[in-house]
Amino acid sequence: MDNLFCSDNSRKVGEDIIGSATNYQTYILIECPQPWASEAFDSKWVPSNLKALVEEVKKARLPIKFLLIANSLSHKVSQTTLLIYQRKEGLGSGYVKQEFNLPNIEDVAAIIKKWLWGKLPACELETHATRDILVCAHGSHDRCCARYGSPFYFYAAEIISDLHLDNVRIWKSTHFGGHRFAPTAIDLAEGRYYGRLEQDAFKSILTRRGNIECLNEIYRGWGILPPEIQGLERELILRYGWDWFNYKVAGRIVEQSQDKGNILAEISFEKSDGSTYCYRAQLVKDDAKTVELKSSCGAIKESVLTKYTVTSLWEAAEKVVSLQNRTYATGT
Repeated sequence: MDNLFCSDNSRKVGEDIIGSATNYQTYILIECPQPWASEAFDSKWVPSNLKALVEEVKKARLPIKFLLIANSLSHKVSQTTLLIYQRKEGLGSGYVKQEFNLPNIEDVAAIIKKWLWGKLPACELETHATRDILVCAHGSHDRCCARYGSPFYFYAAEIISDLHLDNVRIWKSTHFGGHRFAPTAIDLAEGRYYGRLEQDAFKSILTRRGNIECLNEIYRGWGILPPEIQGLERELILRYGWDWFNYKVAGRIVEQSQDKGNILAEISFEKSDGSTYCYRAQLVKDDAKTVELKSSCGAIKESVLTKYTVTSLWEAAEKVVSLQNRTYATGT
């Protein structure tokens, strides 16, 4: 039997975790008590109508990620929470949430179908929760998430309680990628991914205080950006500090070589005062950082995991000012 723990191996080889956040248009999160099967929607509490709907969406190749979630009370409550997070277009700060509180999990599929058809269900709920943090604890899918994710969930819940962050909810979640960075988490509504989490760094994520350099070790990237340019965003975070998390951001690949070895990337952002900036950067495939390893505990073969380095960074458009209803960029 292979006793490899992919998370331990990734740490051992010094893999840089940036660029591993997945880019989804929509997250659909369904409260469902554990235990969860290795294939999440084969779990015994998942009704057949929901499983069939998830399969239909997959076949249609819609950019939707379905996840099961649970907290310490999910097995006791007589209701089911359904969360739908949809990405904002253009300059934005992540995703928009819709929340539903349903009598039971059998009602979930009908609500999702209405949402897919563009019909806003009447049972949408207003809550004071502004952040939902998902910690992968899907141990039946990958044993690193059992070994590291499940214990971290309880540490995280305790930290949130101690800090009296009533607007933050913590959930255990099924697989969303990145087992080898366990314990790993998604912070919604922003859609930022983190990995190799420990308690002090998690406090910094929650409070947006502390040494910003910790993100070099734990920040997987922002899911609204293409993975190839997530390293550029990290460079800008380190430049602007925790204030960056209050900015509205958009990013794109301007051009790339045929082998994707060279990329010209662009990130635009708007500060809280309304001023707008645009940075461009040259990214190159970094052979020294690119690694070949098993991406999960159950992987049969090793995968080549390409890493990029920002070799040059410049401000393409500096502060934008408005004069007599006309807009001018004060730089090129």
